[in-house]
Amino acid sequence: MQIIRVKCSSKYDILIEEGIFDRLLEFEELIEDLNRICLITDENINKIYNKDLINLKEALGEKLSIYVIKPGEESKSGDTYLRLLEHLAENKFTRSDSLIALGGGVVGDLTGFIAATYLRGIKYIQIPTTVLAAVDSSVGGKTAINLKAGKNLAGAFYQPQKVLIDPSFFQTLPGNIRRDGFAEIIKYGIIGSPHLFNSLKDIDNSDMGDIIKSSVEIKAKLVEEDEFDKGNRMLLNLGHTFGHAIEIASEYSYSHGEAVAMGINIIARASMKKGYLSQVEYEEISDLLIKYGFDIAVDLKEKDLISIMRIDKKRFGDRINLIIPFGIGDTRIVRTGISEAEEYLKMGLE
Repeated sequence: MQIIRVKCSSKYDILIEEGIFDRLLEFEELIEDLNRICLITDENINKIYNKDLINLKEALGEKLSIYVIKPGEESKSGDTYLRLLEHLAENKFTRSDSLIALGGGVVGDLTGFIAATYLRGIKYIQIPTTVLAAVDSSVGGKTAINLKAGKNLAGAFYQPQKVLIDPSFFQTLPGNIRRDGFAEIIKYGIIGSPHLFNSLKDIDNSDMGDIIKSSVEIKAKLVEEDEFDKGNRMLLNLGHTFGHAIEIASEYSYSHGEAVAMGINIIARASMKKGYLSQVEYEEISDLLIKYGFDIAVDLKEKDLISIMRIDKKRFGDRINLIIPFGIGDTRIVRTGISEAEEYLKMGLE
């Protein structure tokens, strides 16, 4: 078992091991400490792992309730959030009770925000079932739901009690869902690890456990340095300002991973045109994104992306922080005016 300790306002462990979910009941101190549990998952996970969830329910009895939501970004909404709060209240959950998020980023973000706000905060555990959630959204305590105006506009920083990463979940993922996580993994290589970036070039010989561990260690380090996203943690937003705009403008017809891959390519191309990033390294980045199956061409209207970008939650008044690669392993936070950020977008799209 690989263990990564996150040391921020609330210290917790990230445990990485094949088959760890099957042995969940072996964590006696964890289960006993949780008192009553509401496990939140989606219909896809419930269908694939129904037998495991039934066994868990039989073992824990009345201690465990399971709440199943519809899959997809539409469930990361105010309506779903309020329904779950009402469910917890109707079932008299208290501060000594807890939640488990079993699913991808939507389930994890939603569950974390419920945990942060129900009774002003109860415990929760992240058990990510996608590569994307394992290396990104399950770690660091960012929780959120979407509003009509934009993605993740209502949320809170609220750390989990523990994160359990079981790579065996990834074996059941459709190819496109598994691929999504590699947009974030490639991002980690660009912002903090040329070694990780270069190791990804050999797809056939890449060790998934090591890739996850390397990615999580990079994120954990940035979270420890800057838990509330006011400094270096912003580096994790590489590709996300433009990526979020692409998600919203496409009405989520592009997945998060696809949109982030496009966003990374846009900002890398703009950086090259500005003379910051070498053409060789830009081509390494774009080639790696393509190698992992991402279509980095954007078929959306520039004006629509600009309109959405203007309400990005990372704005500070009339300025916005762009995360710009100057080299692989050398990525910087650059505060720009909105018009300058729009210029980067236009250059990256051309």
